[in-house]
Amino acid sequence: MDKENIEEQPNNPLHGIKLITILEYLVEEYGWEELGTQINIRCFNFEPSIKSCLKFLRKTPWAREKVEQLYLKTKYYEKIKKINKNLSLSNK
Repeated sequence: MDKENIEEQPNNPLHGIKLITILEYLVEEYGWEELGTQINIRCFNFEPSIKSCLKFLRKTPWAREKVEQLYLKTKYYEKIKKINKNLSLSNK
């Protein structure tokens, strides 16, 4: 990642994160069944695979947007839990 690319998108929290990384994280975090419940798209509900979902998401901007938003929301809540845990440990 060069400095020029970072400066082009300083406010994009997904800059530099590959779609496969996002998808693998969400599958590990939720599993295919829950992902299909959270985001009702065929590639999550019928014979899901990383390969087929990547192909679909790269061609379908609205679906990719939903996946990226779920990723950001999940990472945000993960960060909040960690902060709360640290606060509760420091208050003991």
